[in-house]
Amino acid sequence: MKDFKDKVMFITGAAHGFGQVIAEAGAKRGMRLAMVDIDEPALKITYQAVTDAGATAIMIGADVTKEDDVNAAVDQTMAKFGQIDLLVNNAGIALPGRIWELPTRDWEWIMHINLMSQVYAMKRIIPIMLKQKTHADILNVASIAGLVDTPGMPSYHASKFASVGMTEATAYDLQRIKADIDMHVMCPGFVQTDLYHTESHRPDQYRDDTDPYYQSEAYLKGQQFAKYVITTGKPIDTIAATVFKALEDNRFYILTHPEFNPLIADRVDRIVHDGAPDVHVMDGLM
Repeated sequence: MKDFKDKVMFITGAAHGFGQVIAEAGAKRGMRLAMVDIDEPALKITYQAVTDAGATAIMIGADVTKEDDVNAAVDQTMAKFGQIDLLVNNAGIALPGRIWELPTRDWEWIMHINLMSQVYAMKRIIPIMLKQKTHADILNVASIAGLVDTPGMPSYHASKFASVGMTEATAYDLQRIKADIDMHVMCPGFVQTDLYHTESHRPDQYRDDTDPYYQSEAYLKGQQFAKYVITTGKPIDTIAATVFKALEDNRFYILTHPEFNPLIADRVDRIVHDGAPDVHVMDGLM
């Protein structure tokens, strides 16, 4: 996408972090915005910022783990703008915890928001884009955790590997039908976002405060680790420029942390040379 002025962006997770800065950068480029988030008070702040900057926008409170909510958000967007030119599937969470400790409901939550919310949006919006017969783009926000594996967060890796693979496969499908839709997948490393506040956005259907896991040492250590790696991560102020430059250049993979490239290379090397995960090697590369 070379020209952003008057194009319509549909973005999930717009109230915080990547979603907030991408929405604000889109507004500066003259885009019209449909901003979706479960955190409506925070969404109002982002909405106010983009409208104060002169953008035309709507804010939509929605739980994107629910397909009906996503469909309703798309309906509201089409009623307001009549088109969608850029879909940014940004909503996501992080849940540290080993597979034998993490409750099943947490697996369901992370897969529904990190993967299925992207499925719901693309399933509904791709036919709209095809019908428009104008150029469109889809950006799925995954993670470096969708390209490399590390200890302690199997649910996060599972959801992000799935997002990357789904985006790659969808790109093939769109190319095969000669659709004028470009796919992109963003795989950032640690960035100073709101991600360590995941628990404050937990929907009721994934909540059980009586489960002893949420008072366990493993849970508390996982929360402390998540806060540390996010708050000590890369400042967020360069992310929007990186994203929009990648859209302009039609880059499929959008990486933000070149220091993780050796981890990617190590994983590929292990796959093709009959290797196996080795935590000691991983600790050395980290």
